[in-house]
Amino acid sequence: MITLGVNIAIVQSGKILLTRREDFEVWCIPGGIVDPNESLAQAAIREAREETGLEVELLRLVGMYSEIGRGDGVHIALFTGQPVGGSLEPQEGEVLELGYFAPNALPEILWWHRQRVADVFDGAGGSVAWRTKSSPKKRVNSREELYNLRDRSGLSRPEFYRYFFEQHGTDEVVLEVGKIPL
Repeated sequence: MITLGVNIAIVQSGKILLTRREDFEVWCIPGGIVDPNESLAQAAIREAREETGLEVELLRLVGMYSEIGRGDGVHIALFTGQPVGGSLEPQEGEVLELGYFAPNALPEILWWHRQRVADVFDGAGGSVAWRTKSSPKKRVNSREELYNLRDRSGLSRPEFYRYFFEQHGTDEVVLEVGKIPL
């Protein structure tokens, strides 16, 4: 199964906050795996709080990074953010220390994080991220189950879509990152 994760580049005064991992004693951008029923943005905010002690505001989605060859693959969303509260406190058992570093004075970091740091400071991204929570007519556990339900419904595929998804609307649509011009 493909794994979905996040990194959060916390930037302040032109420096990026890195964590020194306990497992390899090497520096990296804070981040981790997305929990069930959690959006990418929610995961980034949670990971920042857990690993660094900081409350952050997300500023932009920098990009998506696919790490193929690690199990079934890992796909990482990288956000930038800024501190809005909390205090620097390394996560016990996972983070040995925290430090802010200028992009031209980085310590030894995970090799696959080098490009991510460069992208942060090169201004990559600038998009928006939305979270949508919907309440379909019936809860299904797989695409196969959904398609079987569709095929047994007697409705055309567009009719089934409208019946199953659109007619029941969404519980919430939230802009989590970025701004929409008025």
